[in-house]
Amino acid sequence: RYGLTIGELASYFNTIFKIKAPLTVVPLTGWHRHTYEIEHDIVWVPPSPNMPKVETAFVYPGTCFVEGTNLSEGRGTTLPFEVVGAPFIDGDSLARALNRLNLPGVHFRPTTFTPTFSKYEGKHCQGVQLHVLDRVTFRSVKTGLLLIKTVAELYEQFEFLKPPTEERQYFFDLLVGTDQIRKLIEARQPLDKVFFQWEMQRTEFRTQSKPFRLY
Repeated sequence: RYGLTIGELASYFNTIFKIKAPLTVVPLTGWHRHTYEIEHDIVWVPPSPNMPKVETAFVYPGTCFVEGTNLSEGRGTTLPFEVVGAPFIDGDSLARALNRLNLPGVHFRPTTFTPTFSKYEGKHCQGVQLHVLDRVTFRSVKTGLLLIKTVAELYEQFEFLKPPTEERQYFFDLLVGTDQIRKLIEARQPLDKVFFQWEMQRTEFRTQSKPFRLY
């Protein structure tokens, strides 16, 4: 999450990328940066059939990467992007392995599901459900990538969906924005250096975007 309102982001882009468009941003009243919509008595309107509730929005930035693999991201269930699994997974074993990582703000619960459409339609899947316990400390992207990495290390049936032609990129690479993560996972290498680099870039962005924050 980039942590800016659409108006703040517009001002940021207008200045940083030297767009110089005539831009007017009308500030909100009664809204604060560190609160959520449920604290404002605002109803959640699903922007997609697969984004049915606010909890989905918190896990989606990380579990959307599952779409580039042969794992089910929960489409065809009542918990899209909150459950991840496949017929070849043992949910209990995967949940134990993920919880041992002690990732902040999240608990993995073993679960079973049978998608009514999309990947593994009509097939019994085991996997995990992500329960976000602390929205402040939870890191969706890091969590999603480490979930995929853990499955890749535990199950030889795991694979990244291959592009239709050699000229095309892996869908996973398009989702992440680089082929670096996929290659590290395939090589059974840690992602720590990448996460550290991203954290440095995150710190830089927070500093750079601070003048454009209205709240």
